Amino acid sequence: MRILQLNIERGWRGGERQTLLCMQQFRGARHQVELVARRGEALAKAAAAEGFKVHEVGGAGGLLLFLLCHGRRFNVLHAQTANTLTWLAVLKVCLRRPVVFTRRTAFTVPPKRLRKTLWKWRQADAFVAISAAAAAQPRSLGLAVTLIPSAVVQRPVDLQHASTFAQTQALQGKRVIATAAAMSREKDPCTLIRAIDILRRTRDDFVFLHLGAGGDVQAQAHSLVQELGLAQHYVFAGFQEQVEDLYRLMDVFVLSSREEALGSSVLDAFLYGVPVVATAAGGLPELLAEGRGLLCKVGDAQGLAEAMARVLDDTELCKDMTAKAQAYVLREHDAAGMARRYLDVYARLGAMAGD
Repeated sequence: MRILQLNIERGWRGGERQTLLCMQQFRGARHQVELVARRGEALAKAAAAEGFKVHEVGGAGGLLLFLLCHGRRFNVLHAQTANTLTWLAVLKVCLRRPVVFTRRTAFTVPPKRLRKTLWKWRQADAFVAISAAAAAQPRSLGLAVTLIPSAVVQRPVDLQHASTFAQTQALQGKRVIATAAAMSREKDPCTLIRAIDILRRTRDDFVFLHLGAGGDVQAQAHSLVQELGLAQHYVFAGFQEQVEDLYRLMDVFVLSSREEALGSSVLDAFLYGVPVVATAAGGLPELLAEGRGLLCKVGDAQGLAEAMARVLDDTELCKDMTAKAQAYVLREHDAAGMARRYLDVYARLGAMAGD
C-alpha cells in the first residue's frame, strides 16, 4: 500500500510526533510511506533523517500543487491536521483517492464556522479521533467516528543527557515538578504559574521546569513569573530535544490545559513512571481515570497546588498511581496496536474503492 501522510504544521508538538510514529509503524508493516511537510520544519527534518521520502512545501500553495501532480499515485491520503484536510476536501473530486482525517483537538467549533467545517469533515472517507472528547462534536453532528488513541514508544534513557541537563539547571537537591507544553492559551500556563506561587508559600524544596516551545501567551507568562517573584522557582527551559530523557528527573508532571484532546505528554509521564496532576479538560479525565492521576478543575490554581503538594508528600499514593498508569499506557497506547487500527481503516477504504 502506498500511503501519503500530510502535516504542514510549524514546530514540533504532539501531532507531529504522532505523524512520525505512524510512519515508522506503517513502514515496519512493509507499506510504502511518504510525507508532505512544511519546508525546513522539525517534522520534515526528522522524517528525512529516518530515511523517509519527504516532499517539502512552503505552504498551502505548494501542497495544492503537489497533490494535483502526484496525489493519485497513492492508495490513501491521510490528513494528520485540519488544514491539510481542507485542501484534500477541495481537491477530492480531482484526486479520487480515499481520504482519512485524524482529529487531534477537542475544542468546540463555533457556530459561525460550523457549516464550512462540517462540509470539510464530510469529505473524509474515514474520520478518526484520538479520544472520546475529540470525537464528541463530530458524533453529535451525525458523523461516524473511529477512535484510535495516540501511542507512545519507550526509548532508552540517555542518562548523560539527563545528568547534564540537571547540572545546567542546578536541580541538585530539589524536588522537580515539570510540564511539557507550549505556552499557548489552551495550555493555560498562567494558571500553572499561579499554582506554583501558591505552592511556594508553603514549601521551598522544589523547582518547576516548563519544557516546551513558545506560544501566544508566552510574553504574559514570563511577565507573570517576574511579577510574582518566581524566577528562582519557575524555570522556562524551552523546547528540548530528547525530552523523554528528562522525565527521569521529575517527581511530578503537571498539565494545566483548558482544552486537550488527549495529552501525549501525559502518556510519556505514565510510561516513565512519573505521577501526574492535570486539569479535567477534554480527554484528560479519560487518561487519569481509575486512580491513574489526580484531576483538578480547569483554571483552579489552588486545586493544582494542593494536588502537587499531595503527590510530593505521599509516597504510597505515587507508587499506586504510577503502577496503574504504566500498566494502562502499555496496554491501551501501544504503537503497534495504533498502527493496526489505522491499517484496518486503510484496508476497508481500499476494498470499498475496489483497489
